[in-house]
Amino acid sequence: MSYAGDLTSTEAWELLESDENAVLVDVRTQAEWAFVGVPDTATLGKRPVFAEWSSLGSGPNPAAFVEAVTSQVDPGTPIVLLCRSGQRSAMAAQVLTAAGYGPAYNVSDGFEGGLDAHGHRGSEGWRAAGLPWRQQ
Repeated sequence: MSYAGDLTSTEAWELLESDENAVLVDVRTQAEWAFVGVPDTATLGKRPVFAEWSSLGSGPNPAAFVEAVTSQVDPGTPIVLLCRSGQRSAMAAQVLTAAGYGPAYNVSDGFEGGLDAHGHRGSEGWRAAGLPWRQQ
């Protein structure tokens, strides 16, 4: 593994809560933020960083992603990366680590989790864990 490690949503919240410097970076698309919702870290006195790993209709753009994150996060800051199901955020954690940022952690169950037996999301992840979120 070329990043600090995987965390469940609950473990990610605990890290954000216990480390005043830790920052949450949501790597999903603008459409996902608008239509699915976003994590709400206001009770921790923090605001998530929103930086798309890939824009809707295009592939990943690691250079633009790193620039978007590093313009808002200092080197050495613990970074918790979140996507829909833990796939994009794992790639983002690898890229940020390679760029000298982090420690970078992947939220392995994402905001909505993977597909269930019926092909639906939402039975695991940030929202299913009952962590704070809101519609944007």
